[in-house]
Amino acid sequence: MFVLDNARLPQAELPGIQHTTLAGSDNGLRHLSVWRQTIAAGEATPPHRHDCEEVVVIDSGRGELHAAGAVFAFGPDSTLVIPPNLDHQIINTGDAPIRLTAAFSVSPVTVVLPDGNMLELPWRS
Repeated sequence: MFVLDNARLPQAELPGIQHTTLAGSDNGLRHLSVWRQTIAAGEATPPHRHDCEEVVVIDSGRGELHAAGAVFAFGPDSTLVIPPNLDHQIINTGDAPIRLTAAFSVSPVTVVLPDGNMLELPWRS
């Protein structure tokens, strides 16, 4: 498939996070996954890591990336570059949702919690 109607793609949720997989293993991709997510005001991703590279483009909203023992503030039109196997967390510190698009260098994407357990995702990647 070459053209997908994003409005028709399945949506899923984690607490405070709305998710759509824009492209991934269901589309025959092995080396790329693209996600769109909205993180509600005051919410956050769980601390986690991936065994692949991740790039997150912030379309709107304000927040913090917690990674490598540091805190990095970001706003609209920012890009977060996250290397493989780095524990990180995205926190919405603003009063409006964060809208982001994330690209991963593998498909499907696995999510590992800091304790080493896998996080079962309610969506396909």
